[in-house]
Amino acid sequence: MQQSADLESLEAFIALADAGSFALAGRRLGRDPTIVSRRVQALEARLGVRLAERSTRRVTLTEAGRCYLDRVRPLLRELTAANRDVATFAQGTPRGHLRVSLPTSFGRMWLSPMIAGFLKAYPEVTIEAEFSNRFVDIIGERFDLAVRLGVLPDSRLVARRLFPRRRLVCASPDYLERAAPLQQPGDIAHHPCLRYTGKVNPAVWEFIDVDNRLMTVPITGGLASDDAEVLVDSAVAGLGLLYGTDWLVARQLASGALVRVLADWRIPDEGAIHIVTPSVAGLPTKTRAFSDWLAAGFHPDPPWVCHART
Repeated sequence: MQQSADLESLEAFIALADAGSFALAGRRLGRDPTIVSRRVQALEARLGVRLAERSTRRVTLTEAGRCYLDRVRPLLRELTAANRDVATFAQGTPRGHLRVSLPTSFGRMWLSPMIAGFLKAYPEVTIEAEFSNRFVDIIGERFDLAVRLGVLPDSRLVARRLFPRRRLVCASPDYLERAAPLQQPGDIAHHPCLRYTGKVNPAVWEFIDVDNRLMTVPITGGLASDDAEVLVDSAVAGLGLLYGTDWLVARQLASGALVRVLADWRIPDEGAIHIVTPSVAGLPTKTRAFSDWLAAGFHPDPPWVCHART
């Protein structure tokens, strides 16, 4: 026996019980009385029991109908309230708990101030931020949003592109004063290099030559790390060349602690900065608001460009 009942059938049954006729019940629901009648009949068929006795003048509930009414009326009231409460997550003022995944160095350097500003602007939202360079399973691990760097794999997730990133090679002025000449990528063989082990192939650096061909340069050096900020500090200390991104070394370039080298040589672009969410349809206002807040912080220029100008 089928035991389930849809919401519209329950509403029709309760309206009929309260009104005492299909005509009045239809008026209450804004539906044709025949529609109310069909829904109640369908409910009775699913339950396998008669809920109301019909006469030419009035409809009265059976014993089963009265028992069913006593049980489903509070349930429908709670369900209506639950639907109303949940709908506020998709409309109105952002509220609720946000779980976000952020890249480690990028998140600490550029997103932390945005998070603080967002929480001040939206006090009804709480945030749990996980800083990690791994591509988390947003749906499986129940994240509301992630910020990702680089090339995104094809997936069922929705990506919002914020800004491209630019790769470059830099070093400290002190290091360059005492180092071997550095005029082309091949000269890198004579220099210690700071290697980022999070790179797909940390043993080589890539460039684009004048004929638009990919050129790979093997590198060596005394320090390798999966923490990009450690490598930046080492470059500032004069330990060698750094192959990084504009957002990573913006402050050091602006202060003169690092200077760009091999600027005439192109470096292959490896994607951009994205906001990733499980979907667009039905996205809670808290998630939309946070996504928009981050996007606003990246336009018209990302914060590291603005910082470099100061």
